[in-house]
Amino acid sequence: MTEIKHHLTDALLMAYSAGTLPEGFSLVVATHISLCDECRARMHEFDAVGGAVVDEQAPVAMSDHSLATTLDLIENGDIPAPASRISSGHFPTPLQDYVGGDLDAVRWRRVGGGVRQAILKVDESASVRLLHIPAGVAVPDHGHRGTELTLVLQGAFSDETDRFGKGDIEVATQDLNHQPIAEMGQDCICLAATDAPLRFNSLIPRLLQPFLKI
Repeated sequence: MTEIKHHLTDALLMAYSAGTLPEGFSLVVATHISLCDECRARMHEFDAVGGAVVDEQAPVAMSDHSLATTLDLIENGDIPAPASRISSGHFPTPLQDYVGGDLDAVRWRRVGGGVRQAILKVDESASVRLLHIPAGVAVPDHGHRGTELTLVLQGAFSDETDRFGKGDIEVATQDLNHQPIAEMGQDCICLAATDAPLRFNSLIPRLLQPFLKI
């Protein structure tokens, strides 16, 4: 079983439980939770706290037609089943729902240096992409104008802070400048979400940035 050393923060788990995270960040959190027993258990604790808070609220009167409307939705409404958080296939189920399948369904685009990416469709509150980094290859050194969540799905990478293997998640904020390097032996595949453009430290990545949408 994969040993996960880098976990979600309490703030991210609480926001996910409350439904206040941007869609892109929620996707990364849901995918990590599907791989991490510890974070899944912590999330259930926050869910329980939120449920207790709701139970303590004063009751609100319902309209006369509430029951009939609810029964009609059950009978005729198109209510999707909740996505499972249990890993299925190469990609966990939450990610498969966005990719439209597993790893072989990804439509990669080359971005230079052997690195490939696939941008996933989410709302405009965050940008989400899959990154395929060949073993031993470094991505351009960069900082952050906001928050970046990076989840390792295959292989591993290291940067100035630590090593991140399968299931690990790195939470990068505006005070972090780093240059992730894929570990030798196996190509690294990551799921990354950002709520603001990256701040590249060299000229060529800055010139290419509008085209790469990073």
